[in-house]
Amino acid sequence: GTACSLLSSVPARVQNNYLSNMPLPNIFGSTSSVGLALGTMGLKAAPVQASTLPSKEQAVPIASSIVAHAAAEGGKIKMYSQEYYTTCVIGGILSCGLTHTAVTPMDVVKCNMQIDPAKYKGIANGFSVIVREQGALGLFRGWVPTLLGYSAQGAFKFGLYEYFKKTYADMAGEELFSKYQTLIYLAGSASAEFFADIALCPFEAVKVKVQTVPGFAKGLTDGLPKFVQLEGVGGLFKGITPLWGRQIPYTMMKFGAFENTVQALYKYVVPKPKSECSKTEQLGVSFAAGYIAGVFCAAVSHPADNLVSKLNAKKGATVGDIIKEMGWVALATRGLGLRIAMVGTLTGLQWGIYDAYKVAAGLPTTGHVEKK
Repeated sequence: GTACSLLSSVPARVQNNYLSNMPLPNIFGSTSSVGLALGTMGLKAAPVQASTLPSKEQAVPIASSIVAHAAAEGGKIKMYSQEYYTTCVIGGILSCGLTHTAVTPMDVVKCNMQIDPAKYKGIANGFSVIVREQGALGLFRGWVPTLLGYSAQGAFKFGLYEYFKKTYADMAGEELFSKYQTLIYLAGSASAEFFADIALCPFEAVKVKVQTVPGFAKGLTDGLPKFVQLEGVGGLFKGITPLWGRQIPYTMMKFGAFENTVQALYKYVVPKPKSECSKTEQLGVSFAAGYIAGVFCAAVSHPADNLVSKLNAKKGATVGDIIKEMGWVALATRGLGLRIAMVGTLTGLQWGIYDAYKVAAGLPTTGHVEKK
């Protein structure tokens, strides 16, 4: 897909030179909050110098080079090394970028149901109205900001979660971790999502505008400059607070529920220890646990999802205005059925893709499991 072709354009020495120092676009510079978070992992946020890039003859996809390196080393990547975190970052890019892009049609219908419920009266009606007025391609409006925004979010979400989980567990010590591991998962995921949403927010603002305001723009390339012209650069981040309100509880539930569901499945459902399960069986557990976690994620974060959609669609609107207009019941329930179906499937696939990539790179699947 598109995300894979983007990865393929990044050369092999990026893995050894560029990715080992983790240079990032200047929008996430060393003095930004995201850059500071990366600094705690020993990774740098700095512009890429053309002189550091290799020749075309040396070009190899990042993801392939990591997997190949792991194979050459007997499938071993040192846990919690820079290479480990790099693998988690790329797994996060693939899991979030590809899955969110794949469900763009459902997202387009959901956003329009939230913005104009009188016109888009239900799921089937929403699809029908959009296809009738905009053609089938109307269901894919905003796919580019979706791909780029959620790829960036996935990189920080999964990469920083693995880092913060390890950091907080080390701070707590083995005894406290065994007693309060759920709190460690929740704290690690909340910390990671705080920075991930800063990366997502500008793309989310443009995406919602493209999907819900007819004639606003065709996509990111014309939508982004038009958005900035109308609302300024600050307008791209006006939804950051409700985005945190939506995504931080969502991610805490996504990781906390997943980790605990994995443990429960191996303890009560799977008839043998994780160490005796094949990689395919382990990935099946990852998908099932991810889907179950996703249902809870959707319910917890849905009111804030409605707020984000309304704020980005209406210029000058405030959180108070939206709550007054919709009411608390509609805020919590409008579009919820579709979002549960979308987020449950999405979260299951994300954990499946993420863990599949980790396994391909020679790492174990996610989830601390007590011995039977």
